[in-house]
Amino acid sequence: MGEDEVLTVALAVACAAALALAVALVRTRRRWQAAVGERGWLLERERESAAEAAIVAERDRIARELHDIVSHNVSLMVVQASAAREVLGTMPDEAATALRAVEDAGRGAMTELRHLLGLLAPAPDGTDGDPGPGARAVGAPLAPQPGLDRLGTLVDRISFAGLPVEVHVSGEPCPLPQGVDVTAYRIIQEALTNALRHGDGGKAQVTVRYAGHALRVEILSTGPSVLTGTAPSATVGGAAPPAARPHGEGTGRGLLGLRERVAVYGGELDARRRLGGGFRVRARIPLDRP
Repeated sequence: MGEDEVLTVALAVACAAALALAVALVRTRRRWQAAVGERGWLLERERESAAEAAIVAERDRIARELHDIVSHNVSLMVVQASAAREVLGTMPDEAATALRAVEDAGRGAMTELRHLLGLLAPAPDGTDGDPGPGARAVGAPLAPQPGLDRLGTLVDRISFAGLPVEVHVSGEPCPLPQGVDVTAYRIIQEALTNALRHGDGGKAQVTVRYAGHALRVEILSTGPSVLTGTAPSATVGGAAPPAARPHGEGTGRGLLGLRERVAVYGGELDARRRLGGGFRVRARIPLDRP
């Protein structure tokens, strides 16, 4: 084979190798583009799923807050309005006091609803972002979410509505995370509200225990016995117990919401009827969850 033929063969091999390399590069680039496109589609789907999950979680949170606010305040208003109607003709001063309690409960409900709706209000430019300090300053200032520091006020309102409440605090009180603080308050609020609606002149006891790495809350209420069906004979402040209110199990949304609240912080909640009458609600919320 001559020198020219060797060069020709070498050139042909080089051209074939270059062509094969070019084809391989084109295929690799197409595969890379396909992989990038598929990954982008997957990321977009993940973002959409995360956004949908966030929307559902926020709706559930709002529903729980609305239930807690409306159920508690409306229950107080109904009880006080009923008491005012019963004594309107014979004890006008007591009736006026009960009607003022109705007014206070309504104002409290409006304040809390205004706070909740203020958090959901769109920005002045129509977006869903934070309206900013300037926009917040135009309306009424937003009150903080309730916590155990407002337990005394809650107990006073419930007691005034006709359900005597005793409060016991044990352990060394410590600052609580805001979510845990709100959750503990809502548990007590829901339990006392239910006891007020269905207690038939009983009483309630609230225990808050700071137990090392956990917060424990227990609410005990008296009421008709599961075994005999009779209501307790105790009187409230020397007066006859309030008129019996119809019993009802309700939809269970309150207890379901409480369990979800506690579960968010890795805690447990147990709510059940007591054989001797009334209801018991117990909750344990860890304080050292990472």
